Amino acid sequence: MEKVNLSEKLHQLSDLWSPRIVGELNGQHVKLVKIKGEFIWHHHDAEDELFLVIHGRFDMHLRDRVVTIRDGEFFIVPRGVEHKPVAENETHILLFEPVGTLNTGNVRNERTRESPERL
Repeated sequence: MEKVNLSEKLHQLSDLWSPRIVGELNGQHVKLVKIKGEFIWHHHDAEDELFLVIHGRFDMHLRDRVVTIRDGEFFIVPRGVEHKPVAENETHILLFEPVGTLNTGNVRNERTRESPERL
């Protein structure tokens, strides 16, 4: 058991849209990711995802609305809901999602990270 310093871990991240594992509990990965620009529309058949903004802000595009998430706020995307994160500026996010959750959900492309690294 070791404490995790999120600032230190975030300093180790240089690439965007590439989540890294920083912890695990009860079958859930705790991940950090830096984002900027648009991601892709996707959904997760079996997994809910929690997005907690540590720094910055981003818009979670859903098919029926757009939700803005800012510093200190989180948003849960329920399984099966199509979504697309968009960040105008670099944003740092803590994710909670079941082990094995693919970052691109039902889509596989150049942004897919099959096995995220552990920091």
